Amino acid sequence: MPTPSGRILVVEDNDGMRKMLQSSLRDEGYDVEVAGSAEQGAELLARETYDLLLTDLRLPGRDGISLLEEAQQLDPSLSVLIMTAFGTIETAVKAVKLGADDFITKPFDIEFLLLQISRALEKKRLERENLLLRGVARELASPAELLGQSPAFLRALDDVRKVGASDATVLLLGESGTGKELLARAIHNESPRRDAPFVAINCAAIPENLLENELFGHERGAYTGAERRKLGKFELADRGSIFLDEIGDFPLALQPKLLRVLQERTFERVGGTRPIRVNIRIIAATNQDIRKQVRERRFREDLYYRLNVFPITIPPLRERREDIPLLAQHFVRKFARDLKKPPCALSPAAVQRMMSYQWPGNVRELQNCIERAVILAGGAPIQPEHLSVLEPGLAAVEPDELPIAGTLQQAVQQAKEYVERRMIEDTLRGTLGNKAEAARILAVNYKTLLTKIKEYGIDEWAE
Repeated sequence: MPTPSGRILVVEDNDGMRKMLQSSLRDEGYDVEVAGSAEQGAELLARETYDLLLTDLRLPGRDGISLLEEAQQLDPSLSVLIMTAFGTIETAVKAVKLGADDFITKPFDIEFLLLQISRALEKKRLERENLLLRGVARELASPAELLGQSPAFLRALDDVRKVGASDATVLLLGESGTGKELLARAIHNESPRRDAPFVAINCAAIPENLLENELFGHERGAYTGAERRKLGKFELADRGSIFLDEIGDFPLALQPKLLRVLQERTFERVGGTRPIRVNIRIIAATNQDIRKQVRERRFREDLYYRLNVFPITIPPLRERREDIPLLAQHFVRKFARDLKKPPCALSPAAVQRMMSYQWPGNVRELQNCIERAVILAGGAPIQPEHLSVLEPGLAAVEPDELPIAGTLQQAVQQAKEYVERRMIEDTLRGTLGNKAEAARILAVNYKTLLTKIKEYGIDEWAE
């Protein structure tokens, strides 16, 4: 039988009981730390990471209920068991309703306690696995960005699981930074194609005159400098999946060729005449309103319907706020390990700051924010000052400053354009004109930023 493992914090004010629990749990193979008061327990929770908290309900000063509430703020994934005397069972039931896994009535048999601890840790392990919907994100997809327990996100993951086993074309819809590529990888890993290639290409990052060559390849002599045949992404993805990110930026002139691939799974290389047949699954993604592009004739309607066989909408982080502490704590652990920093925790004030922020850059912005905070904190609990990057970068706008006139719709458009221009100017100023960095901070692709700079005539930052 495998030796139990896990880090346990015991909070008990009775010296004899505390020593007995520490000794018994260590004999079972657990890594155990102890505290004699809720204050000491809270300090350890803020500084260290544990798998389970075992706390007495009645403690000097603060009680176990307040410690439970603080523990959940610091780490929502922490298992909690409450120890209670017979006369306080009603309060213990309240603790379970507030999030404790269970309560144990004193006096108890140590074997029964060990069984409850084992069950609580196993339950938490299964819950964490279920957040990924039975392995929806395997080895290629980082589980960090796919953690979540909000209903909207779990629905998206459930759609991923359902469509994965089929060969249907999938269109992922969501803002920048929501994890569209991770979900695309998860769909691939859920499919029978999992052992074949997964090839990703960002349609917005490649100039139009090079995109055809990247996707379809070329024959020798197709153009000056084409000294040998080159295979394109579609051929490289044969028997597997291809992920077309930012499909909304796909050039209109190339859309008929893409439509043919979707309809017939055939194409010709640049400079070639022989049809190439491929066996691929196509997954596309966009952060744009692609139906609006269809109405404006910037995207072919027939291509849109071919891509939109199984749409999945990924909610932005501001619409799944209950996932923020879970994701943040995961990133804290990840970067403390990756950066070889001492283990640290999130203070309740830092969690509150994150919960009140809008996260325009979504999970990607949260990840970057936590990485900086781990470096700044240096092993101490992360405080709001380590999250100063979350302060609004755009100064408050006085109503009189906005150029509002005309109809309501016109006024809304004017306000939108004013704020967009101010944010772009402020961000470029902060990055000393580095457009790539500005695009990352603003959570838009580089091509979109260049278009906005030209549209608003922000010439002082031109390269």
